[in-house]
Amino acid sequence: MGDREQNWPWLPAPVPGGAEEPPGSAPAGYGRERESLSEALTRRLLEQRVVLLRGPLEDMTVTQVSAELMTLDAEGDEPVTLRVDCREAPLSPALTLMDVIELMGVPVRALCLGQVAGGAIGVVALCSHRAAMPSTRFSLCEPATQMEAHVRNVAQWAELRAAERRRFCERVGAAVGKPADVVGEDLTGGLFLSAAEAVEYGLVDEVTGRDAPIRRLPGPGSAPMGFRPLR
Repeated sequence: MGDREQNWPWLPAPVPGGAEEPPGSAPAGYGRERESLSEALTRRLLEQRVVLLRGPLEDMTVTQVSAELMTLDAEGDEPVTLRVDCREAPLSPALTLMDVIELMGVPVRALCLGQVAGGAIGVVALCSHRAAMPSTRFSLCEPATQMEAHVRNVAQWAELRAAERRRFCERVGAAVGKPADVVGEDLTGGLFLSAAEAVEYGLVDEVTGRDAPIRRLPGPGSAPMGFRPLR
């Protein structure tokens, strides 16, 4: 019986030092290799002036995406592509990223894929050119809030929240050509759009495809803002 057990291929090999890895565990260094591949992919995309915005729009994500956008702004005059697949974007971080996009000294082109919802709608709306993959879904819904208020500060918190929401609706409305009140009503009711419907709404300029036109964007020209150091 002992000889048969020694020949079973699924038994884990002993680890140097006497310890054994449990069956099904990842090989040593697997996490580091996976992390290095992710870093290599990010670096390769940045070389092509592409920034990814994916997953929940949290504070750390805003910090990273903002840093990458500002770095590319300082390094060249070519447009930057922001690839967006963001299903959850609270109001406050979304407004922060919208500020960064407005201050960019080079055009930021949005390419939407997957789903764009909540505050990410505002991020896409402010980009200089906005395209969507045919299967992209858009959801105009109330952006979540990250703020927590003490019971004695509820009134102040509610006032701040209302001001942020009003500013968000005004900026999205100006970008899509609709009154802020209309945008606010759509957020309250929850409006779901396909890629084609997003074009009709004014949120997207075009739906990409095999025959989609390629447009050249003008350079920054005499744009006074940006993250390039003054010379």
